[in-house]
Amino acid sequence: MPALPVAWDNTQFAQLSLPSLRRHLYLQVKLLEKQSSSEKQRFFFDHYGVTENDLERYLAAALSAGGDYADLYFEYLSSTSLSMDESMVKSASQGISAGCGVRVVSGERTGYAYTDDLSASRILHAARTAALIASAPAKTPVAGFQKTAARSLYPLTLPSVDAEISAKVDLVMRADKAARAYDPSIQEVRASYSDELRNILVVASDGTLAEDSQPLARMNVSCIAKTQGNSARGGSGGGGRVALDFFFGEKTPEFFAKEAARQAILQLDAREAPAGEMEVVLGPGWPGVLLHEAVGHGLEADFNRKKTSAFAGLIGKRVASEGCTVVDNGTMPWRRGSLNVDDEGAPTQETVLIEKGILKGYLSDKLSSRLMGIADTGNGRRESYEHIPMPRMTNTYMLAGQDNPEDIIRSVKRGIYAVNFGGGQVDITNGKFVFGASEAYMIESGQITAPIKGATLIGNGPDVLTRVSMVGNDLKLDEGVGTCGKDGQAVPVGVGIPTIKVDRLTVGGTARKDTGGYMQ
Repeated sequence: MPALPVAWDNTQFAQLSLPSLRRHLYLQVKLLEKQSSSEKQRFFFDHYGVTENDLERYLAAALSAGGDYADLYFEYLSSTSLSMDESMVKSASQGISAGCGVRVVSGERTGYAYTDDLSASRILHAARTAALIASAPAKTPVAGFQKTAARSLYPLTLPSVDAEISAKVDLVMRADKAARAYDPSIQEVRASYSDELRNILVVASDGTLAEDSQPLARMNVSCIAKTQGNSARGGSGGGGRVALDFFFGEKTPEFFAKEAARQAILQLDAREAPAGEMEVVLGPGWPGVLLHEAVGHGLEADFNRKKTSAFAGLIGKRVASEGCTVVDNGTMPWRRGSLNVDDEGAPTQETVLIEKGILKGYLSDKLSSRLMGIADTGNGRRESYEHIPMPRMTNTYMLAGQDNPEDIIRSVKRGIYAVNFGGGQVDITNGKFVFGASEAYMIESGQITAPIKGATLIGNGPDVLTRVSMVGNDLKLDEGVGTCGKDGQAVPVGVGIPTIKVDRLTVGGTARKDTGGYMQ
């Protein structure tokens, strides 16, 4: 069938069959996406008059004192943020920031400088400053650019940052109303919404030239439930690299509000968690944050290059049970941690970190790749133009196994079922972690029974994966709220996990123990 024209009058539309109409509309959308993508790919050239000659001049200045490699990271960020408390919009802001970071690498030495003024003189000044910091005898010529192939993991005709502020205010008002209507004991509600559109241009002395326009949106709701002499908190949220219409689908403000209220109400009647070493079942989805922290950071190449990771030198060795396969995947459409290109201009990819329990590799950026002699996995990330890139995760998760989640629960005689996590901390040198479970239940004789509060999970990453005896067939990714911190930089990430059973894990609880058991 020949391609349909992209502009039709009403008479022609009336003559189309339903399949033809669908095809015509599909072509219309694709044309709009292509035009929109083309405009975004030229952002800095069109808005700031940047030319390739300018870029070569800036890189030459960066390498004027020597060095093995230099790159420029241009960024233009527009953002919206608003929050609601006590049923009133307490804050609302919109902002724009722009700047350029210049990096020069000489051996293991790095010089970095940045400017929030995109005039040629200021960029040249930053380039010469970075050059002096990393000055060295070596010198690398700049010889043209090869543009990174375009990819579209998050095509949007109207990014949420460009939508009317009134529509965003309406979202948080709906969340507030739904949470308060859930139950009379919900006494406090806080709802927030934020979005951004980040336009970037990365050019480097190795010929890299990559552009991207990266949307991001997120909604959060937290609730406090109160009864006489008791209070409890619950929270929920979600989003991704999506437009505003995402919050009019399945994951509405009401969805997140009711989930936050449910968690708060549940905790009101939760009993104190027991303490000791026991079987622990992690639920699917957000509990993957434990995998992210306890294992993921230890598999970032810079820690392993410096041999400060508990996983250093273990490539090809068994670090987990055979049922565990862990990947980092930056190519998943619409996901919070996904990117068309990383912040060094390299395409993101799916990287197998652990395969059937065997450590296969690390997450790397250009510097780690060169110094360690390993492939660049496209995981060079930074918070903004003010920050230097480093190896970071994107969407990190464990693949599904063969076990039925119900069978996993039935296999536990006495243990903990952890469904949601709050805060936690990890020592990267030995993998030791402590995580607080914000929603957890007792498992007794193969049945999920009472909700518990005050449970913390204590262990170390390299050890906990070796104790995974069952892996569920129900892989789930988080709702899209993850933000990862490392060396003072925060970047959006995704996590995920199927239901898994850990045979032995230390649980720190608050219940008082006596000879008869646990006192509530």
